[in-house]
Amino acid sequence: MISKHLSLLVPIALGANLMAGYVAAEEAYPSKAITLFTAGPPGGPADAAARLIAERLQAALRQAVVVENRPGNPKTTAKTIASAAPDGHTLLMANTSVLAIFPAVSKNSGYDPSKDFAPVASVAQAHQILVVHPTVPAKTLKELVAYAKANPGKLNYAAAGGIGGLPHLAGELFKRHAGVDMVPVFFKGAAEALTAVLGGHVQVTFENITILLPLIQSGQLRALAVTSETRNPQAPDLPSMIEAGIPDYVVTTFLGLVAPAGTPPGIIGKLNVTINEILNSAEMQASLRNLGSIPQIGSPREFAAFIAAESRKWAAVAKSAGIAVD
Repeated sequence: MISKHLSLLVPIALGANLMAGYVAAEEAYPSKAITLFTAGPPGGPADAAARLIAERLQAALRQAVVVENRPGNPKTTAKTIASAAPDGHTLLMANTSVLAIFPAVSKNSGYDPSKDFAPVASVAQAHQILVVHPTVPAKTLKELVAYAKANPGKLNYAAAGGIGGLPHLAGELFKRHAGVDMVPVFFKGAAEALTAVLGGHVQVTFENITILLPLIQSGQLRALAVTSETRNPQAPDLPSMIEAGIPDYVVTTFLGLVAPAGTPPGIIGKLNVTINEILNSAEMQASLRNLGSIPQIGSPREFAAFIAAESRKWAAVAKSAGIAVD
């Protein structure tokens, strides 16, 4: 029979062995090239950020970091990462769609971000601007809400990416918070959606700040508010949606690194510290801002909490609006 004192020592010994394993894994890592997958096509926001991170991560870790694009169905991308060896040599530059939107709107996403991934580090966030065609008789957000309430179903909003995409959910969130009725019009991509809004065929849209600023400055579109929690440094003259009168309205597109679930905490910690050091550099911050993003520095736990909050928010929107795909 194991004595009472010995039984108390067993878990301590096991914990010590486990910690020693984590330390050993961290010291040996990385032992081969790291593959950094991106949830998007070449040249897209995730790809651009991934290549900026990869170049600097390679120099810091003294090991090759290879970027591999995986555009298309988030389900396929997620399963590829989730099924990889949890040794830190397979990472994913994940976006809002993979980590929050797709699981919220899909009947069968095939993965659970909270269980299948280990959050490594947040990288960047970006926000949208709510714009209208100049023919819309609204100069402020309050005027747009009043007009929409007086003309239910008359206004259309462009939803790039189709049913269940972030622009679709952003519009449904606006409808719910503002108490208005607008009709979504779906487009494959942002270029097609913006063409429709510029032509006056669709009156309203939410789109990335960087894409919209030239069109706003030229007078082709009228900006009413930004979707960030407070005023955005890229558009400081525009009020936030909250400031303009829509309580709790925040829409964020985010990028961050995740690894397969089960990746040792020592490796996660080493990656997090290294990536945060990269994000802290003035050069990296300037590069991300040129892409229309705001650098985000934090711990794996903070990133996990953020992902969970975003997932809950969009799941609630999808449920209330009856949005479901596949």
